[in-house]
Amino acid sequence: MFKCKTVWNKLARASSTLCLQNARKSVLRHGRRLEMMQKAQMSSGPTGGGGENTLYYVLVGATCLGGGIYTYRTVSGDKERYNERMIEIASRPKQRPQAAEAVARIVAKPKEEAIAKAPTLEPEESAVTEPSVEEPTVSEPVVEEPVTEPTVEALSSELVLESPEPDTAEVKQSEEPIAPVVESAEPTPVPMAEHVPEIPPDSDSAVTAEPASADVPLEPTAAHSDVPEHAPYLLIGGGTAAFAAARSIRARDPGARVLIVTEESDLPYMRPPLSKELWFSDDPKVTETLRFKQWNGKERSIYFQPASFYISPVDLAKVENGGVAVLTGRKVVHMDVRGNKIKLSDGAEISYDKCLIATGGVPRNLQVIDRAGEDVKNRTTLFRKIEDFRSLEKISREVKSITIIGGGFLGSELACAIGRRSANLDLEVIQLFPEKGNMGKVLPEYLSNWTTEKVKKEGVNVITDAVVKNVNYKNGKLEIKLKDGRQVTTDHIVAAVGLESSVELAKSAGLEVDSDFGGYRVNAELQARSNIWVAGDAACFYDIKLGRRRVEHHDHAVVSGRLAGENMTGANKPYWHQSMFWSDLGPDVGYEAIGIVDSSLPTVGVFAEATAKDTPKAATEQSGTGIRSESETEEVAEAVKSGAAAPPNQKEEDYGKGVIFYLRDKVVVGIVLWNVFNRMPIARKIIKDGEEHADLNEVAKLFNIHED
Repeated sequence: MFKCKTVWNKLARASSTLCLQNARKSVLRHGRRLEMMQKAQMSSGPTGGGGENTLYYVLVGATCLGGGIYTYRTVSGDKERYNERMIEIASRPKQRPQAAEAVARIVAKPKEEAIAKAPTLEPEESAVTEPSVEEPTVSEPVVEEPVTEPTVEALSSELVLESPEPDTAEVKQSEEPIAPVVESAEPTPVPMAEHVPEIPPDSDSAVTAEPASADVPLEPTAAHSDVPEHAPYLLIGGGTAAFAAARSIRARDPGARVLIVTEESDLPYMRPPLSKELWFSDDPKVTETLRFKQWNGKERSIYFQPASFYISPVDLAKVENGGVAVLTGRKVVHMDVRGNKIKLSDGAEISYDKCLIATGGVPRNLQVIDRAGEDVKNRTTLFRKIEDFRSLEKISREVKSITIIGGGFLGSELACAIGRRSANLDLEVIQLFPEKGNMGKVLPEYLSNWTTEKVKKEGVNVITDAVVKNVNYKNGKLEIKLKDGRQVTTDHIVAAVGLESSVELAKSAGLEVDSDFGGYRVNAELQARSNIWVAGDAACFYDIKLGRRRVEHHDHAVVSGRLAGENMTGANKPYWHQSMFWSDLGPDVGYEAIGIVDSSLPTVGVFAEATAKDTPKAATEQSGTGIRSESETEEVAEAVKSGAAAPPNQKEEDYGKGVIFYLRDKVVVGIVLWNVFNRMPIARKIIKDGEEHADLNEVAKLFNIHED
């Protein structure tokens, strides 16, 4: 017992000493005594706050509530858009009443379910989640008319469907259901009846129905009655390319329904006679009949087909075997490539399965004329359409002087045409251009100078090396001042300085425009998108031999339009055709050309003495038509018997007839047949082969220019 107590005292004393020493070391090491730390607590606010977690819970709750509201509104919006689409289908004029009632029942079902579920929400939450919508009433219909009380299906959000009453005067007039009223907090498209002005589907403002004034007459129901709702084949543009495409589509698909929409008021017609044969007609009513005599004496109309060839646009969907309809005086202002529909300038919309853009181009004007006053613009003609021909023909009989600015194809043709009749009209015809001779950008200089002398013999005062500085109207005359100080006084100006491709639909359709050549860029099948093709002047295509190009000639419009029509019906053919063009400076001088004809390229010309049959008039008599591209399409050149060698003592500057070769890297890329006709298939084959020729005189023999 004593021993245990002694041991215990020793151990206790040692333990106390050790603890004291450790405590002292800790104080010396840290300089302070150890303190008890409080237990850590989580807090989103400042330390010591009693309600620091309240703000955290509020933020989390608000986030969850916001997510729920967003989800609810998104799902509700999807249902509303679906219902509106069904209502739009039901409100179409051709929809039967039974179909409309079925759609109404489909729309009403989810709305009734929404009404049943709405009271289950808390008052505070419903104030947040439910959009503020006024209860629709029957007292505010679309049209203020004395009608009996309509049947209304009141829905919780926005739709009011008004059933037409049989005794309503307006309904009897239009035989159409009244358009549904849409009152919504979100912008939605409204399907309107034909007598209600159309609202674009992409409107950014909320749609509200305002009652029409009783004393303001409604728009007639026939405002868009001539516009079909759908066209399987839609062709935008009413020129040569569009008509060629329509004819090609019908040839491959005899039951096809084709709709041509053109901004002009005329049916499809050919443009070349506007600057050629029509001016040589002896008929005083030629501006009305638009009939002309070709160089061979045969008479024909400028229109491709008479009005009886086409069907009415409203009958397009009804005709059993289909047909071609033309909607004139309408411009396409918007193109929805995703929705496969277009919008016209009057607000009407047309859906399509396949579409061709053949909008051609618009005449280019001089900047100095654009900047001039209205007096100058009103006395300037940009020559392109039938109405331009009618206007200029009338002006040529009323004024004393006409000045044509431009020395290309159109300017030279008009100068010769108007110049030939100037003697009988006591009319002065002036032509001025910056080149050294007529068609100086196309023909080699020696041939351009020879052509200029020919134009002068037609009674034209040709002014070369003329660059217009400004144009003013003074003392009843137009004063054209040139950069070299010369001045020309005239009564009227015709600007023939080129063409700008019409690509106004590129932005809305999302189509690519070529920055170098202009026009819509298309692939080898003339396709811009999966169901959109482009042809004619507006198409910038890739030539497998000559690279990317854009051509502004009649034959190209014919061939490209025809190929586009074939590809729209599933042909999938590439465009390999080398189009030709021609120009006639009266009945005695004319030429045909193919490929790249640029006077800046090296040229080789082989000429021979012309005979009586080497004129445009003789060529027309042989082919039977003055529109030579109708006979020169995709013919294949056959073996031609070579003519005799060129006469050794040929007179200088006797360019009666001949062949001009345009070279690039010693390869023929262009050919002009000067007063040589019906040989275009041979020229086309030479360019297609793309071979170097050591002696082009031997190649010229293929055209038989030396035969008697």
